[in-house]
Amino acid sequence: MAMDIDTIPNLLAEQRDEAPDELQHYFLQFEDYWERKLWHELTDLLIEYFHKEESGPQRLPLFNTFIKNFAEKINQLKLVKLGLETASEIEDDHERLNFLKALADKVNKPASQDAYVYATVAYASMQLELEEYPAARSKLDECERILDSFDSVETAVHASFYKTNAEYYKARNASLTQTEFASYYKNALLYLACIDINDLTLSERQHRAYDLSIAALVSDSIYNFGELLLHPILDSLKDTPHAWLRGLLFAFNRGDLRAYDVIASNIEKNKLLREHQNFLYQKISLAALTETVFRRPPHDRAMTFDTIAEETKVQPDEIEHLIMKALSLGLLKGTIDQVAEIARINWVQPKVLDMKQIEAMRGRLREWDGSVNQLGNWIEGAGKDVWAA
Repeated sequence: MAMDIDTIPNLLAEQRDEAPDELQHYFLQFEDYWERKLWHELTDLLIEYFHKEESGPQRLPLFNTFIKNFAEKINQLKLVKLGLETASEIEDDHERLNFLKALADKVNKPASQDAYVYATVAYASMQLELEEYPAARSKLDECERILDSFDSVETAVHASFYKTNAEYYKARNASLTQTEFASYYKNALLYLACIDINDLTLSERQHRAYDLSIAALVSDSIYNFGELLLHPILDSLKDTPHAWLRGLLFAFNRGDLRAYDVIASNIEKNKLLREHQNFLYQKISLAALTETVFRRPPHDRAMTFDTIAEETKVQPDEIEHLIMKALSLGLLKGTIDQVAEIARINWVQPKVLDMKQIEAMRGRLREWDGSVNQLGNWIEGAGKDVWAA
């Protein structure tokens, strides 16, 4: 948008007068950079100004009449950042949606597809707020295809995509399938990998930890909670009314049915967990089975059904089905002798270990070390003079 050379100084002077006293010096610098055509410096200064909460009333007039005047000359991703700060000042949802669409269209050029994705994700997020789920899904799928074509892109772009994609699956909470619980879990963790969690408020960290925990427990494709158990966000549930949820995750990781029985009364507090209570029991029974196998050395993994029932505390008539389920899910590898009621396991899926499990592993390593020493001593004694020192 071309403007008369005197219009910009007049506009800036007008906005300066309306700005808080402590921010008025920015406008003198804006005008200086604009006159000298220092677009990079001007852009960075505008971003700094827009980040200040007190700049809110000036954002929309500055963007529409000042920034648009040189929008083609600046970094398009930074233009979108300024646009998103501006959009936050538009109170009407549909007006904000139209603003974001126009912003995305403006940067939809071959050289600025990263900026297009950034703006389009914000547009999709607004569609989610308006419950336009199919339209939002279409935009997010388009963004995903573009992101997949990039060799690299700013972390902020990926973070915004993963955050909004996770919000999409959460927004459809009432109609989520088991696959979509896993999709929420994956995208929410990827979002956290793109940010410093200290930038989130304590309340935001607690909400995200709570939602991730529920998704991990209810999903029928997540049987290894390692990434979540090791993530510091889970510690935000400590000393809160939801601390039991953290304890439940660790009970699942240990395959601890006794701990599950103690904590299970809390399941009634969450609608999704309550609806999936039978599935949760099956899931922790599978965890108990894999933990039982894991605790045994590789040469001692042929177990009778009765032994498995005793060690896992699972009902004897459920053992065969449980082993078949574990084999089909890839949690174990091995064979079942149905006549003799023996399971021969030769592989168990790796998982994150707690301190008690690490101590058990330490004991097994010591046992292995002792066996190697015994074998060495036997070979030395049996070989006698055959073995050269």
